[in-house]
Amino acid sequence: MGAGISGICAAIRLRERGFDDIVVLEKADRLGGTWRDNTYPGCACDVPSALYSYSFAGKSNWSRFFARQPEILQYIDGVAKRFGVMDRIRFGECVETTNWNEDAGHWVVRTQNRTYIARFVISCGGYLHEPKIPKLPGLTEFSGTVFHSSRWRHDHELRGRKVAVIGTGASAIQFVPQIQPRVQKLYLYQRTPQWILPKLDAPIGRVAQGALALPGAKQLLRNFLHRKFEEFGVAFRHPEHMKKAQSVALRHLERSVQDPELRAKLTPKYVLGCKRVLLSSDYYPAVAKPNVEVLATGVRAIRGTSLIGENGEAREADTIILGTGFYVTDPPIAAQIRGADGRSLAEVWAGSPQAYRGTTIAGFPNAFMVLGPNLAIGHNSAFLVIEAQLDYIVDALCTARRERLTRIEVRRDAQAGYNRRVQRALAGTVWNTGGCSSYYLDANGKNSTTFPWSTARMQQILHRFDLENYHAAVTSNGRAHG
Repeated sequence: MGAGISGICAAIRLRERGFDDIVVLEKADRLGGTWRDNTYPGCACDVPSALYSYSFAGKSNWSRFFARQPEILQYIDGVAKRFGVMDRIRFGECVETTNWNEDAGHWVVRTQNRTYIARFVISCGGYLHEPKIPKLPGLTEFSGTVFHSSRWRHDHELRGRKVAVIGTGASAIQFVPQIQPRVQKLYLYQRTPQWILPKLDAPIGRVAQGALALPGAKQLLRNFLHRKFEEFGVAFRHPEHMKKAQSVALRHLERSVQDPELRAKLTPKYVLGCKRVLLSSDYYPAVAKPNVEVLATGVRAIRGTSLIGENGEAREADTIILGTGFYVTDPPIAAQIRGADGRSLAEVWAGSPQAYRGTTIAGFPNAFMVLGPNLAIGHNSAFLVIEAQLDYIVDALCTARRERLTRIEVRRDAQAGYNRRVQRALAGTVWNTGGCSSYYLDANGKNSTTFPWSTARMQQILHRFDLENYHAAVTSNGRAHG
C-alpha cells in the first residue's frame, strides 16, 4: 500500500526473491509519495543526495549536493522503471479499508474501485505526506485563498499579495525565501522558533560527476557521509554533546540577523535536536527583509480577512499558507486497518503507536509496516531505515514460503519486551529531555517515533527474521492451527 520510496523498494526486493503475485496500490496517478505531493517552491532534501538514494541504485550525476524535489522524483521514477516494477503498480487505487479475515486467513483490501484478497500486506504509507490542517475558528470562512504547503497552489499568483504563513517548520524554511521577494507583505506565525544549521549546498559540476562515476567512487562518498552523520547521531543519544552543534546554529543566527529584537524571537529555548534539525542558509536573510514580520505567536482565530494571534494582535492577509506539518504519530491509515479481533490499528494504539522492531504488530497477522513506530532517525537517511526493514520483511516472507506458513503474528510478550527496551533507551535522549514539544511525542506524551540507537544497531536488529518470536501456523481446511 503506497508507491513512494518504500513501496517501490518493496516491489523490487520481492520480485528479486521470486515473489511475483504482488500488487502495489497507489492512490494518486503517479508514484513518488512525499516527493510527488510536496512541490512547493524550494522543496529539497536535507540529506545529501549521495546518501538519500537506494544502496542498490546509485546515481553519480546528481546536479546538487542536496537534491531538489523534481530530481528526486525523477530518480524514484527512473528506479521503478529500471527494475521493472511499474507493471505491478495500480494507480488511482485509494485504500479505504484493510480487514483481516480470520476464518479465511487472508486480508481483504478494499479500494474505491475493487476488492483485493492478499495473504500478506505491507503498509508503505510513510508519515510526511498526509497534511495536518489546524482546526482554527474561521479558517473555512476565510475569503481569500488557503492551501497547505504540501498541496501548493501553483495557479495562485503571490506577487504583490499579503501572505500569512502559519507554521515555521521544515517546509516553511524552504519556501519562505522563495516567496519573500514576490509578496507585498509576509506574516510568519511562529509558535516555537527552530534551530537552523547552515546548509552547505552547491551544484555538482560535470568534473565531479565524472569522478563519482568511477568504479567505487559513489560508494566511498556514501560510506564517508554515513560515518559523519552517525558521529552526529551520537549527540542525539547523549545531549551533552549537542553543545558544539548548537553553538554553530547560534553563530549562524547571529551572523544572519542583526536586529536584536528579531534575533530574540528566532532564538530557541530548548536543546538542538529536540525538534527536527533544520538546514538553511537563506531563511534568516529572508525573514530579516523589510516586507517580513515574524509574529512569535500561534493563531487564535480568523475573522474575515484578519488573522488573530494568540496575543490578540490582528493582521490582514489575502492568502494563507499552512506550514503545519503532517500526521506522524497518528497516521490516518491506522483507522483503516482492522486486525484479528476487529479493532482498528488506531483503536489498538490508543494514541501511542508501537510495533515489534517497528515492523509487525500483535493482533495483525501477516501485516508489515515500513517506517513504523520508533524507527525514525533524526541524523541520517530514511533510505537506510527502509532498506533495513525490507530485509526483515522479505526474510519473513521467504521463511513463510520455505516453512509453508500461512499465518505469522508477533507474540505480544515479544512486542512488549522490545518496546520496554526502546523506551528505556529513549529516556536520556535529546528528543525526550531537550525541553520542547515536537511531533516525535504522541498524544499521550510518549516518544513513539524515534529510534534510540545507531543505524548499525537497527540494521543488526532487522537483519534476520526471528521466527522464534512469532506465532506461526499452517492452514488446514481454511483455519489456522499450529
